[in-house]
Amino acid sequence: MSKPKERIQDGKIIHYSVGALIQEKGRYLLIERGVPPPGFAGIAGHIDQNETPEEALKREVEEESGLKIQRYELLFQEFITWNWCSKGVTGHYWYLFECQVSGEIKINVRETKSIKWYTAEEIRTLALEPVWKHWFEKTEIIVV
Repeated sequence: MSKPKERIQDGKIIHYSVGALIQEKGRYLLIERGVPPPGFAGIAGHIDQNETPEEALKREVEEESGLKIQRYELLFQEFITWNWCSKGVTGHYWYLFECQVSGEIKINVRETKSIKWYTAEEIRTLALEPVWKHWFEKTEIIVV
């Protein structure tokens, strides 16, 4: 996949982000975010300048969990207009990947309060970061 180019929409810079949907044995790996936006989320982050979505995906998963990606598949890519971030951007162009990982989980205390495996039933009860509520509904992991 090519490197995203900075885009401007309605006079505002659009950020590009990746998300990792990691599932093993019927459970999904989520973090409780320690930095805004608050809530429970899959591992995710901004794509750095001169980085492909795949490179960003591998970097974010390793930074936030200590895990290494073994396989990945792009599930969705879309611009989400209401997805704000602490850098003042109100919309993000997302790449959501389904990932298989290996290794031992290591919490990143700078960015996360906790990291844990959750069932779909447990996810329904969590205060999800809004964009992750969107992804879990879109993938039908949780049904409204």
